[in-house]
This record gives sequence, structure tokens and C-alpha cells, in this order.
Amino acid sequence: MKKTIKTISLVFVMLLLISSVISVSAASTPYKTYTYTMDGDPAYSPAAYVPDREIDYYTMNMDTPLSDAADLFVAPDGKLYIADKGNSRVVVLDSNAQYITEIKEFVNEQGVPDKLSECEGVFVNNKNIYICDTKNARIVVFDLEFNFDHIINAPEADVMGSSEKFRPIAMAVDSSGRMYIVSNQTFSGIFAINADGSFQGFVGVQKSSVPLAVRIRRVLFPNTVTETYNSVAYKNISIDKEDFIWVTTFGDTKDSTADTSLETKLLGGDADYATVKQLNAAGQDIMIRNGFFMPIGEVKFVSKQDTKSSAPVKGPSKLVDVTLGPNGTWSTIDRDRSRIFTYDSRGQLLYAFGDTGSQLGNLKSPTAIVYVGSDIYVLGQSIVQGRGSVITVFKRTEYGSLIDSAIQYNNARDYDNALTKWKEILQRNNNFDSAYVGIGENLFLQNEYKEAMTYFKAATDTTNYSECFRMLRKQWVEKYFLVVLVVLAVIIFLLVKAFSAIKKKNDAGTTKTGKRTFWEEVLFAFHLILHPFDGFWDLKHEKRGSLRGAIFHVALACVTVIYNSVGMAYIFNPYSAYSGNTFNILYMVATVVVPLALWCIANWCVTTLFDGEGTLKDIFIATSYSLLPMTLTLIPTTILSNVAVEGEGAMLTLVNTLGFVWVGLLIFFGTMTTHGYSMGKNILATFGTILGMLFIMFIVMLFFNLLQKMVGFISGIIEEIAMQR
Repeated sequence: MKKTIKTISLVFVMLLLISSVISVSAASTPYKTYTYTMDGDPAYSPAAYVPDREIDYYTMNMDTPLSDAADLFVAPDGKLYIADKGNSRVVVLDSNAQYITEIKEFVNEQGVPDKLSECEGVFVNNKNIYICDTKNARIVVFDLEFNFDHIINAPEADVMGSSEKFRPIAMAVDSSGRMYIVSNQTFSGIFAINADGSFQGFVGVQKSSVPLAVRIRRVLFPNTVTETYNSVAYKNISIDKEDFIWVTTFGDTKDSTADTSLETKLLGGDADYATVKQLNAAGQDIMIRNGFFMPIGEVKFVSKQDTKSSAPVKGPSKLVDVTLGPNGTWSTIDRDRSRIFTYDSRGQLLYAFGDTGSQLGNLKSPTAIVYVGSDIYVLGQSIVQGRGSVITVFKRTEYGSLIDSAIQYNNARDYDNALTKWKEILQRNNNFDSAYVGIGENLFLQNEYKEAMTYFKAATDTTNYSECFRMLRKQWVEKYFLVVLVVLAVIIFLLVKAFSAIKKKNDAGTTKTGKRTFWEEVLFAFHLILHPFDGFWDLKHEKRGSLRGAIFHVALACVTVIYNSVGMAYIFNPYSAYSGNTFNILYMVATVVVPLALWCIANWCVTTLFDGEGTLKDIFIATSYSLLPMTLTLIPTTILSNVAVEGEGAMLTLVNTLGFVWVGLLIFFGTMTTHGYSMGKNILATFGTILGMLFIMFIVMLFFNLLQKMVGFISGIIEEIAMQR
């Protein structure tokens, strides 16, 4: 009995050891898997894919290694086709990656022996094999038995443009037989060629990113030769079941480390310069980009302009290929970082993984990526010298399968199972925003709007959050319609009474003599903002306002800004800087006080030279009273934002903009009345005041910079003295 217990215990311990070793082995990938938060910081996650094996020429049962292989394609029948550029051939493998044959030499239409030269691309459908014979500037077509069929030569120069070159490096063919061909160093877009070989035109031309300084220089000096900025050429192409073409591109429009205009546009989400696009037959980009960042590969990268950084790779990702995965997912690969990025059909990053190095799973100069079932095959150079190009196989993990299952259930509208899968994913990775969105969407479809909002908020998905709120608002209004009408009527009645009382107070103040009360001085601002010329005259000459009234309106403006920051609805302010600490409150107060102080001081300095009649006190009072429209617009819009949805935000923004314009006009006319200027002289004084504000800011920054250097100098002396002791 004891011997049996010992045996069982020993087996149990061994099983534990084996399982721990397997777990460690599965987790020990030579890279980290991550997504991005809304702030652009990497959020690490369990591995979605792990490296399984490398397939080299020896494993393929070949005699010679692949040399500078450029493309990898999976045919409908499961065969693998490799464009072996260095050996000027296309290698054909079976579904187990075993060598079948190679396409290299053939007899052309004229019955003359011919051969491929540095072929870089291959595409196979149910009828033909299309090979990009790059150096020979043609497409060579074979049937599925590897017999030569025909050649598609370059279109005539007078049809496509004499400046364009036909150097095919990748291609795709749609269901009608139309060919889309990516040509090296062609900047007019993608060649569209009909099934009969006739040239249809170019589609999907890229925009060139020209810095603003160069544009201004071209306008001012049109006859001066300046830098040339070309459109970015495409690098690779794929096609999906709906005949939409997917293309990748990389590289700036000008090879200059000083030019970061493309980096700015990519991080700013300008889809015109996207490095991955989904195009329809007309070349229009139809890709959905609902993630925190546009699908561009790496988001947090070091700018190529940063010469101080020691980062091995700088600038945006150079995406060399894109492949379409299961359930609407797609993956692309960064050549320089050897990193794979996988997105869902809405452009949300699901996971990123991969790195350079010397371990299995580390990639070197990848050129192509494909899905083989759920596996990912990547073609690139071997990390072992002498093995040539190899295929690295990545297997999907349980975590990756969970994500795929959740997306599959979502697409099939099986919301109960999808909800279960998304929750399982969150148990493994609570930083995965797509899981929160997935749960929220499923709860939304089950009319659980309030609970769905909590998940959308966790993922900072304001669009879906707004849609949930719209449905809740609709339910609430339908239930309490009469109450809403009564509340609105009461609010309107009270506002009419309040403004009527303020008007009576201001009218009575017109004939009043002697000292005015504080509230009379404060309420006079309501008369001033509607009658600026009379109001500013009375403010100065009739003493309808005062310094204490001006301070009150400045304080009211500060309170308004603070309330706007903390009271704006989540839909319109998801990234609020307010965190409840004193520093942020002071910062918000400074956004009112500092511009006000700069304006008053600069205006006093300028108008003193321009024979202005107003004192510094007059300028401060007039400017402070002009701030009231900001309060009258910001506070109501902040309140209304809590019952508005995303589509109604433009109206709130318009009202706020009108409020700020109103303030600007009041300050302008207040300055003119206070100093007794004509319109022309006031324009000059205003322009001079703005320049004065900039000059004061420059002096202040210079002073603090000198002060910082002085403190550093003194600190250095003290440290030297301390070291001598």
C-alpha cells in the first residue's frame, strides 16, 4: 500500500514538473506580445503566437538554398509558391512544405527558350500562376500544371506615361481576371490591367507629404528650383474574397532625416498617408480605422530626426507585406523591427509580436507573410549564415485562439458565446481593450445599455458609449416626457425672469447718481455685452463698473473654465487632464489669468506710445468685463453635454466658438472706446499688443532659462567644493 502511494506521488510530482516545463517553454518566446493603450504606451499581454519551427531548403528537400527570396504565396489548393529572386526561379512546395518543382525556364510564344530573371512576386488562382518577372519587366503566366501560357508585357509608354517604368514586384488578380500590379519606383499608383492584357489605368495613387515650409517657399518663389517630393510607391499587395485589394507602402517622400512631416501625418491619423490601405476597384481607400491609432505598425517609435537616441530603428514601421487572416483579421509585418501586427476588421490592434535576434522566432529582413490555416508563415533571411532564406512558422496559442473564437462568434451574431469568450480573454489579459469593446457590443445588442457603457468606458470607446447613452436617453425621455417638458418650461421661465430683473436693474442705474452697489457693478456687464459702445463709455466715464467688479468677472471666468474641465460629459472629454489635485486647478486658472495679464500689460505699453487715453486700470476693467460671454456659453454647453450624444457635439462646439468670438470682439471694441481710437488706429494697436504679448513671453522664457543655467552653475560650484573636501 505504501509502495503504491509512493509511486502515485512520484508520478504526480513528475507530471507537475513536466507541466511546468511545458508552460515555461510555451511562455518563453524571444519577444514580447503587446497592444497599445490610448496614450500610446505598450500594454503587454500573453503570447498570441509562439515560434514553432524554421523551414529551410534542407527541410524542403531541396539541393540549393533560397537566395534573397522576395515573396511567399499560398495557392487555393494549399501549395506554397516562393519567388526566389536570387536564383531567378519560383519554387513550388506542397502543403507540408516539401519540394515539388521549380519554374525557371520555359519556351515562349515564339518557340524560343526563355527564362525568368530576378522574379520578386507570385500570385496563383484557380486557373493560372502569375509570376512577376521583375528584371525582364513583364508578367509570365503559367497554367496549374506549370506549363507556359502567355506573357503580359509593359503597357505602351504613350498610354501609361513616358515617365513611368514597368518593374512588377507584386500582383493580385480579382475574380474577373483583372490584374493589379505593384511596380517598383512607380509613383502613379497601381497598374490595373484587364484580363486580355490591355492597360486600364492607375488606381490608388498616394499623396506626397510636402512640409509646410517648402509649400510656402514654392508660393513665394515659384520659379526657384526646390526639393522634389514624390508620391510614395507601393511595396506589396493582397486581395480578399470581395475583390478588395490591400496594399502596403513605406518610406518618406523625401530621403531626409530633417523631414518628419510623414511621421506627423501618420501619428495624427491622416488616412491619405496610411501605410496600409484597403482599396476598391476605383482605388478609393475604404479601410475602417476605429482603433486608438491608425494601423501603421509601431506607434511609439523614435523619430528619425532624433540624433541623440541610440535606438537601433528609427521612424515609422516599414510594412513590407499584408496578409488576410480568419474572421476578418489581417496582419502586416515591419521589415526593420521584424515585428508582426494583427488587427481586426475595424482596424483595432489585437496584438503585436516579434523581434530581431538569434533565437527561433527572431526574424531577419522579412519580406512576406501569409496565413496557412491558423498558422503564420514568415519568409525572411535565416539568422544562421549560409542557410539563405527560410520560412519561420508561428503557431497560435490558446490565448490567440480565444481571441479568434470571440471574433468568430461576434461575426456569427452568437452573442452569448461571444460574451463568454471575451470574458475569458479578460481573465487572461485585463488590459485588452478589444475585449472590453467586444463585451460592450454584445451587451448593447442584448439591450443592456447601462452595463455596456461601463465596458466601453474602460476601453475609451466614446462612439459606442455615446450610442448606448442615446438609447438610454430615448428610453428616459419616452418614460418622463411630460416631466421633461415641465422642467424645460420652468427653466425658460426662470431665465426670462432673471434677465428681466437684470435689465430693470441696469435701466435704473442709468439715472442713479452716487456710489453704486457691488451687484449693480457686476450686473452692468450684461448691459455692456449687448451694447458695447455705450457700455464701455459708461464703464469708464460714468463709473458703472469697478475694479472689484472686474475681479469678480475674472474669478467667474476661472470658475467657468474649471467647471468646463470637470463637468464636461465623458463623451466629449474622455482624456480630461483634471485629476483633482491643486496643480491642475492652478493650471486652469492660469489659462485665464496669464493671457489676461499679458494682454493688459502689452496693451498698456503699446497704447502709451500711441497716445491712448486709458490707464492700466481702465484696460483691466474693460477686458475683464468682456469675459462674461465665455461664462454665458461655456456653462450651458457644459451642462448640456451631459445629455448630448456624440453627433450633437458640433453644435456645442459652435456655441462655444461663438462665445469666444464674442469675447474677442468685445475686447477689441472695449480697447477702441477706452483709448478713444479710430477703427484703423485700434487695429494697429491690437496688432501691436499681440506682438507685445509675444515679446513679453520671450523675455520671461529667456529669464527663466538664464535663471535655470545660473542655478545649475551655482549647484556645480557647490558640488565641486564638496568634492574637494
